[in-house]
Amino acid sequence: MAQEEVKRSPSKKYVMIQSTIKLLMVLVFLGLILIFIMMPTNTFKKIWFPQFQAKTNSTYFGAQGSRILMFTFPVLLMGTLGCVYLHIAKISNESNIEVYNGKKHEAISIWKNPMIVKGPLGIVSGIEITFLVMFIALLVWSFGTPLYNNFATITSKSAAEDGDKVWQEKLEAVGLRFGLVGNICLTFLFFPVTRGSSLLPIFGLTSEGCIKYHIWLGHVLMTLFTSHGICYIIYWISTNQISQMLKWNKVGVSNVAGEISLLAGLFLWVATIPKIRRKMFELFFYTHYLYILFIIFFIFHIGISFAYIMLPGFYLFLVDRYLRFLQSRREVRLVSTRVLPCETVELNFSKGHGLSYNPTSVIFINVPSISKLQWHPFTITSNSKLEPETLSVVIKSEGTWTQKLYQLLSSPSPIDRLRISVEGPYGPASTNYLRHESLVMVSGGSGITPFISIIRELIYLSTTFKCKTPNIVLICSFKNTSYLSMLDLILPISNTPSEISNLQLQIEVYITRDKEFKSDIPIHPKTLWFKPNPTDVPIHAMLGPNSWIWLGAIISSSFIIFLVIIGIITQYYIFPIDHNTNKIFSFPLRSFLSMVVICVFIVVVASVAVLWNKKNNAKEAKQIQNLEGSSSTVSPNSMIYNADRELESLPYQSLVQATNVHYGERPDFKRLLFEIKGSSVGVLVSGPKKLRQDVAAICSSSLVENLHFESISFTW
Repeated sequence: MAQEEVKRSPSKKYVMIQSTIKLLMVLVFLGLILIFIMMPTNTFKKIWFPQFQAKTNSTYFGAQGSRILMFTFPVLLMGTLGCVYLHIAKISNESNIEVYNGKKHEAISIWKNPMIVKGPLGIVSGIEITFLVMFIALLVWSFGTPLYNNFATITSKSAAEDGDKVWQEKLEAVGLRFGLVGNICLTFLFFPVTRGSSLLPIFGLTSEGCIKYHIWLGHVLMTLFTSHGICYIIYWISTNQISQMLKWNKVGVSNVAGEISLLAGLFLWVATIPKIRRKMFELFFYTHYLYILFIIFFIFHIGISFAYIMLPGFYLFLVDRYLRFLQSRREVRLVSTRVLPCETVELNFSKGHGLSYNPTSVIFINVPSISKLQWHPFTITSNSKLEPETLSVVIKSEGTWTQKLYQLLSSPSPIDRLRISVEGPYGPASTNYLRHESLVMVSGGSGITPFISIIRELIYLSTTFKCKTPNIVLICSFKNTSYLSMLDLILPISNTPSEISNLQLQIEVYITRDKEFKSDIPIHPKTLWFKPNPTDVPIHAMLGPNSWIWLGAIISSSFIIFLVIIGIITQYYIFPIDHNTNKIFSFPLRSFLSMVVICVFIVVVASVAVLWNKKNNAKEAKQIQNLEGSSSTVSPNSMIYNADRELESLPYQSLVQATNVHYGERPDFKRLLFEIKGSSVGVLVSGPKKLRQDVAAICSSSLVENLHFESISFTW
């Protein structure tokens, strides 16, 4: 098959639809950003918003209708459109079949190259610095502009009328601005941690790659909210109004709710300190659930009407979180495991044929026999096309949880079954590795695992479509000889094409602590097979093959139902109380009703969608069980024997010939990278922080222009 056939560009119809959706999303996003920019100005406060509120005020939604339409609706519209866009991209089969276009990709890659290598922010690219500066500018603008206008109106006379001093009035104004600007950070806080997000892939982002943005936003958010609380406490003490701290007003701001929210946030924030997180991970993990109290009492504090500004990001997170909860209730089928001498295990799960994922995707795993609450992310090493029936992950024994898992699987007394639940997979919407002429993959220790999935993807592309793949140089740095067993994981345990010798693969292995090969150390994995259990199911996409369309339907329909129910409640219950009596409907009760309706209908709509897709998944699981039953006469010993024999075939010999092992030395990254020829060289790095920084520094230097850096490590 010629290379031109491999390009397989999607039809003009698909391209036109995708371009239209993307343009519409960009316009909506720019409009939303314009609103945030104009919010601090008098033009917005005195002209734009009053006029807009007058046109949107109704008996169905009241004053909150304007904020729903202005802030919540645009984001959920983008989320729904993003689902349609990603569904079309999937059915048009565009991902992973894009060849290198020098001018197109070079400009993007330059912006993606690191500009800051060391520092509190870690490795930061030009694009990230640009958006970070723009976001900080927005915060400074939102804080400084209204404060300047407020200070101009605060005089000795105006302060005396309120019984305060000038500095006290200004302190209150500063405290208020801290809270309002903190709300902007909260608006964006949950987008990076929505694992099944339909917005992040549009920008080429993944949730695991955006964790650092969530961390940045969290630190800024808690700094602003803490300053907000301190300013008001000082103000109340100085004006003899300390009793304000105990007030929970039925109308307006509820101070007690704000204090509870802040305390929950502070406990959560303290547990994220790196030393505490590393040494007491469980404390970090459990205290993170305080975000539930933080959000609930934050909404009680400011009222649901103002909360609609930050609500859409949390709404999308809630949808994703509930879908993850439903998926985690099922126990999946573990088919086999390979136990490596370097205290590493490969878990091989049964998967449904309709489940597809891209290289470098991750899956979250829970083993109830070790911990019922702990979930840990691991990179998927298998390829969904090359291995249509299995999904594999590699787990290195490093922490307490992984050590217990390794001891369980490497025990002299083999176990028949291991109960496991999963969430995911989650990963990039597209990974066009063919856009580079050469790929250099630099790994340290277990950091090799993301590269296994990439190599298997390139094996699939080269053998199935006969296309020219990039020259691959895999540079591995291991501690001792036992880690050589990690190389056996590059090839799948089955379905390895015999034509992999066509893949231009070079493996450079550096054993840093051993001076020579130690024959007394085993380097080959042992395979353990598990008995099928009727209650275990293959790993499926929760919403089936058309998951993006289902997700879009859940987001849109749950929000529409929410609007209808809230409209009815407001029309026939809240509005009569507000307008036909001398009372005002309680703000906390209004917030409570809105939160309950949102949660109930997300649960109802998502549950219906999952149950609908569960029928198809159950049929496929039954077919897989029948196939397993028909082949039950094959003994575990013979299966191990066949797996071992396969590793001695042509693919394995090709792998051995491509491998060079260097003992007692560390890789000279500068020399190795500078030797790579080509106008576009993708440099992918996965491993310890120091390793990533060293490679990033070389790629960002002015000595080379053809190196395009990308860190794909999953770090907290």
